[in-house]
Order: sequence, then structure tokens, then C-alpha cells
Amino acid sequence: MSTRLNLLPWREIRRKEQDRQLLTMAFGAWILMGLVVFYAHLHVTGLIDNQNRRNDFLQQQIAKLEKEIKAIRELKKQRTALIARMNVIYELQGDRTQVVHVFDDLVRKLPEGIYFTSVKQKGKSIAIKGVAQSNARVSALMRNLESSDWFADPNLDVINVRAEGSDRVSTFSLRVKETARVQKQTAPAKSAKRRQAKK
Repeated sequence: MSTRLNLLPWREIRRKEQDRQLLTMAFGAWILMGLVVFYAHLHVTGLIDNQNRRNDFLQQQIAKLEKEIKAIRELKKQRTALIARMNVIYELQGDRTQVVHVFDDLVRKLPEGIYFTSVKQKGKSIAIKGVAQSNARVSALMRNLESSDWFADPNLDVINVRAEGSDRVSTFSLRVKETARVQKQTAPAKSAKRRQAKK
């Protein structure tokens, strides 16, 4: 007599056990994947927040630098304006004796028989109008101005001869350039220093 075994319940139990293990593994995999995604989300969010903080810090520093650059530009403008004012002051200080020397030299270079009716200065150009007893005296005036340390390039514009009472006089108009004071005073200053050194 042979023994008959029924294996169906064992196979059913084994299949259910395998299904349960598969579901457990799938559930565990889902939980693990959820944890990984959650950690990745937290990590990426932390990185983004950190980068945002760094960006905010950089923006603040850039704003500070822009303010400092603007302040430096304003300081440069003020410096340029101050330098321009100082240059004007230096020029005024250097030119305040210039007028005295110019008029003093005009008187010294004026020959006898001539008088001026008008002296006008525009920049470095001086326009002179006057009356002379003859054309030769006008020529002498121009030679005197040419040899002056304060004038250069005299140029006669107009000369007319007209009767004034019983005499004939020449009315003239000429232009002369005023030379730089520093250039003309360099030689006398050097000679004065040499005289002091010899003493």
C-alpha cells in the first residue's frame, strides 16, 4: 500500500509567504525611497538656502561698494574743482602784479611826442590807440615795445595823418601781445641770485 501526500497546502503557504515577503520588500523599498527623496529634498533646500544667503551677502557687499564708488567719484569731482580753484587763485596771485608792470612799462616805452587815447586788453592782446607828432615817433614806439620784456609782436593796424590846429599829427591804432611774466622775470631773478652769491 503506497502513501499519498498532499503538497497543495504547503505550496499555497509558500506562495503566500513569498507574496508577503515581496510586499514587505516593496513597502520597505518605498519607505527607503521616500526617505532618500526626503533627505535629497532637505539637502537641496539647504543648499539653495545657503546659496540664497550667500547671494544676499554678495548683494549687500555690492551695494556697499557701489556707495563707496559713488563717494569716491564725488570726492574726485570735489578734488578736481578744488584744484581748478587753486589754479585760478595761483594765476590771480601771479597776475596781480602783471598789470602794474604792464602799465609801468607802457609809460617807460612811450617816446616823447606821443600820448595814448585808449588802451584795451583782451586776453593777452592789448589794443592801443593814440596820437603822435609824426609817423617816426610811432615807429619808435613800436621798436620800444618790441625790445620790452613785457610786450612782443607789435602790429600797426591804422595810421592816419590829420590836421590839428596848425600842426599835423598822426593818429594810430596798434596791437601788441603781452608776454608771460614768469618767462620775463626768470633772467632778472637769476641775475639777482648770482649777485647775492658773489656778495
